[in-house]
Amino acid sequence: MRAFVAVVPPPEVVEDLDEFLDVRRAAVSTASGSASAAGFRWAAVEQLHVTLAFAASVPDRSYDDWVERLARAARRRTPFGAVVAGGGAYPNVGRAKVLWAGLDLDDAARTEMDRLATGARAATAKAGIEVEGRKFHPHVTLARVNRPEEMTNWVRLLDAYRGPAWTVDRIALIESHLGEGPRNRPRYEMLEELPLGK
Repeated sequence: MRAFVAVVPPPEVVEDLDEFLDVRRAAVSTASGSASAAGFRWAAVEQLHVTLAFAASVPDRSYDDWVERLARAARRRTPFGAVVAGGGAYPNVGRAKVLWAGLDLDDAARTEMDRLATGARAATAKAGIEVEGRKFHPHVTLARVNRPEEMTNWVRLLDAYRGPAWTVDRIALIESHLGEGPRNRPRYEMLEELPLGK
């Protein structure tokens, strides 16, 4: 099983971000003839999330232990406020492969988010599952491109964005089924929702 632990923004937060991006995506499509011609593969709205821990291969025998450890890690954290705001590009705006939206977190929320990611990664590793990924930087992946692109204009547009506030009060365990979604993209399946502080 290929799966990840994530914070999933509520529908109203995702809808607000999607409305902001919709006009801009349409402009890219019009200018280039199609969104894919521009090289952008936009994340499906229902798949927007903040990845806390990613596992490319989860053995069946480890699943129950993983869920129990994740539930304990979630209970240790306190719900906190978050706002999707601003953005950036990986690895850099000049030769980007990924466009992302950022999170505006106050100091206490940033600490909780960092500890939530640390707890999710530790729970994954202690369940005997290899954790993939680099140092945690909270973000929502919006689009990927096939070849490195200049994304300064996109990042400037995202700098003007500030979505509605919401409370992060749970984490989700999501399975990723490669190639089973529209246009051979992944299909996500929510497996568990684990509340914070309970």
